Amino acid sequence: MPKILERLARQLQAKGHSKSSSFAIGTKALQKSGNLKPGTATPTAKGVKRGNMTPEQRARTRANRSGK
Repeated sequence: MPKILERLARQLQAKGHSKSSSFAIGTKALQKSGNLKPGTATPTAKGVKRGNMTPEQRARTRANRSGK
C-alpha cells in the first residue's frame, strides 16, 4: 500500500468515512492527480516521491506551484 494512500485514508477516516470508503475515495483522488496508476493502487514515480515527503514538504511544493 503506498504511503500517500494510507495517509489520505487515515485523514478521511478521521472525518467520519468508513475504512472501505476512505480507501475508495483516496484511490480515486490519487489516480486523478497522477499519484497512482489508473485503475490500480500502484504508485507512479510522482506518487512514490510525494509519499516519501513529510506533510511540511508537500505543503511547500503546493505553495510553490500556486505562486504563494
